[in-house]
Amino acid sequence: MTTKKVLLSEIFPTKTRIRLVAVWLIVILFLLFGQNFLGDSITGMIALGTFLVLLFTIIGAAFGVVKEADELAHKLGEPYGTLILTLSIVSIEVILIAAVMLGPGENPTIGKDSIFSVMMIIMNLVIGLCILLGGLKFGEQEYNAQGTLSYMGMIIMLGGIGLMLPNFIQGAGGGQFTTTQAVVLAGLVIVLYGFFLLLQMKRYKHLYIQPKAGNMEILFAQRHEVEEKEHADVEAVPVNKKEIWVRTLILLGMILPIVLLSHNMAVVVDYGIKAANLPPLLGGVLIAIIVFTPESMTAVKAALNNEFQRAINLCHGAFVSTVGLTIPAVLLVGLITRKTVLFGMTATETILFVITLLLSLMTFIGKRTTPIMGMMHLVLFVVFMLLIFNP
Repeated sequence: MTTKKVLLSEIFPTKTRIRLVAVWLIVILFLLFGQNFLGDSITGMIALGTFLVLLFTIIGAAFGVVKEADELAHKLGEPYGTLILTLSIVSIEVILIAAVMLGPGENPTIGKDSIFSVMMIIMNLVIGLCILLGGLKFGEQEYNAQGTLSYMGMIIMLGGIGLMLPNFIQGAGGGQFTTTQAVVLAGLVIVLYGFFLLLQMKRYKHLYIQPKAGNMEILFAQRHEVEEKEHADVEAVPVNKKEIWVRTLILLGMILPIVLLSHNMAVVVDYGIKAANLPPLLGGVLIAIIVFTPESMTAVKAALNNEFQRAINLCHGAFVSTVGLTIPAVLLVGLITRKTVLFGMTATETILFVITLLLSLMTFIGKRTTPIMGMMHLVLFVVFMLLIFNP
């Protein structure tokens, strides 16, 4: 079968062009004049105005990234599509965290704060909304339990190593890894995460596809169905290489402005938190909200379309990718720049972390969702927000 012709206007519509031009105009303005109003003479009003401009620009670019990644997801199929979307979003988070670390102030806990905030937002707020809203619309929703539990295993392993272990090792103390520990643990996290991705994309990708029915025999047969039809599907629905390349370039064109604006955002956020005497954890929460808002909306939309496995792939995959990429990146940036990096959680964060893990295991230990579990996750998120301002 011949590849269907796709017009450039379909791949690169007017709305996308306007978004891309607007974002890059803001980037050019900040590259040319950013130092003039973000220097030592910065005031509260300037900081607020700059923050709002940067916030809307970065979120607009992030939505553009999600749109193109989502299109690629539909063209390439699962789990490749979800991986592209997740890795694109997480790369933005790593960029913003690195920018804050390299900013004017000392932010030794920004990596830990961001990872922990992502966990509470993704694993409680977004998952809670997906379960509750999807349950209210469809009742119990099915998902692939094996694939979901493999996500949970990765979350426990990577989260435990990155966030809990630093408080109990006899290293440099205070939640800080020694140089040897940082290098070895960063390498181990990368290897484990890479091996997980390899299995997810190859031999075990059937575990991350929406089950067709509640019959375990059908679920087991899906593996063989996926493997047998893989080559036939490629021939029957050929991928338009031109469209893939154009969408990839647009995606990169949306990510690059976030990279270029991240330093300015770091300066403004650091100034705002210090000037308003706000909790330092808000920096990590802000990064998590900015980065994961588009993907969170995509996950809720998937649940409302009765594609709950896709919602799980987006949410759990986002957190696994966050830990698997952020921990090595932050440790390496800290080693190269000789910046202090602290990963240990406070006692309150540790309790919330453990409750989230236990609740998530109880939520996904079966084969279908239960709406009441969604309410539990949402309540835990409210408790998290309460304790930020009233520790």
